[in-house]
Amino acid sequence: MSDFPDYYKLLNVSKTVSQDEIRQAYKRESLKTHPDKLAKVSVEERKIATEKFQAIADAYYVLSDPKRRREYDLLYNARTKRTDAPGASRNFFTQFASTFGASTGAADTQPENAQPDPNGIFADVFDELLRPEVERHAPWWSWIGTACGGGLGFVVANVPGMMLGAYAGNRLGAIRDAKGKSVAAVFTELGSVQKAEVLRALALKVFGSVI
Repeated sequence: MSDFPDYYKLLNVSKTVSQDEIRQAYKRESLKTHPDKLAKVSVEERKIATEKFQAIADAYYVLSDPKRRREYDLLYNARTKRTDAPGASRNFFTQFASTFGASTGAADTQPENAQPDPNGIFADVFDELLRPEVERHAPWWSWIGTACGGGLGFVVANVPGMMLGAYAGNRLGAIRDAKGKSVAAVFTELGSVQKAEVLRALALKVFGSVI
């Protein structure tokens, strides 16, 4: 393992943080790095963003589980040269899984030695971030989605943002009304522009600034 990924640095936390702080850090960094925020970029730019998003998911997958974190820390303490380059995680993860076993709990469903699915990890957190709004306004998803999306969109980008936000919010609500899907499942069915607007508005709502 020539390049050792510094998962703490990837999540922008210290090595002594609690498990809850690891989850909060993942929420922050996943919103910053989600490739769907980039609606109009080159293939190369999207590739770079996707690789960073995967590395953030790898970091969360390892550090969020106490046993995996202990195993990782043994390696971390033995290495003096570490990097937060996303590519290092890809090269490291298979060897880590082979040596220690990445799937350590009954709830793990990924193939042995495979990197975690970043979209699956994000979906769980995405639902958690939006759950208070969803539960507060049920069951009028379509109207509330339109109003909330339009309001957040207006804050981000005035009238054009309001229109896009209202459309995205309406689609999220309407599909959930019709099919009972989770917010994260509906999100995957939106177009790239609508996804970007939803993520930017969510970042603004959660962190107080567009990231």
